[in-house]
Amino acid sequence: MADQGRPASPGVDTSKPSIARAYDVVLGGKDNFAIDRAVVGEMLKIVPQLPEVAAYNRQILSRGVRYLVEEAGIRQFMDLGSGLPTRENTHQVAQRSAPDARVVYVDNDPIVLAHGRALLVENENTTVVTADLRDPKSVLADPEVRRLIDFSQPVGVLLVGILHHLHDSEDPKGVAQAYMDAVPSGSHLFMTSFCASFPEAAELEETYLSVLGTGRFRTLEELQGFFGDLEMVEPGLVPLPEWRPETPVDHDLTVAELLMAGGIGRKR
Repeated sequence: MADQGRPASPGVDTSKPSIARAYDVVLGGKDNFAIDRAVVGEMLKIVPQLPEVAAYNRQILSRGVRYLVEEAGIRQFMDLGSGLPTRENTHQVAQRSAPDARVVYVDNDPIVLAHGRALLVENENTTVVTADLRDPKSVLADPEVRRLIDFSQPVGVLLVGILHHLHDSEDPKGVAQAYMDAVPSGSHLFMTSFCASFPEAAELEETYLSVLGTGRFRTLEELQGFFGDLEMVEPGLVPLPEWRPETPVDHDLTVAELLMAGGIGRKR
């Protein structure tokens, strides 16, 4: 693991858990510290299926980005709260279908920039920006964002697996709206988030809030509100496995499959 054999990157606080590193733990990665693994250990006591949930989130990321590139014609993406690089990143999925696709990753954890530097070297159409997505004005004005994103053309705005880490007092709906206000007609919002659609949701939310400090489980109605008046892409806002699955879902959904919901909306 990251605290066994190599030092932390400059600016990385190894005494506090990180959302990006905790997600890395759940995905089976190695870029995390003891505090992150301890937090995930507490979460797993409540919902042992969290690794499955993380896998579902990565799978819908791939399906959603493919849709945006191949069917919606999107060629530029802002991946907000992107987390640590792992397999099938947004730029890899997008550029497989459209080599000219441009991707900006935004995350406030400096470890994401440290690991993303390789992207800057190998791919001129991809960059990583250290910024707080809760401050849309600063993110949208960032020179690296402006270098790659042409705001006169449609943009894919990704808030995948991150809005549940914004408290109600941080106005997550307003944050999502601010980004969509900045992009033109034809842009899309792609969002996934924890959903209060199963009995254990309240207990898991309590665990998240106590050990990580964030992790809101919102109802489908609350999550739908993030899309405002956007035109929803079929099948709408649904549990992750039900969003355009590659094979039919012909069974009752498990807790792991119900834990997150996702969807894509188009700006008219």
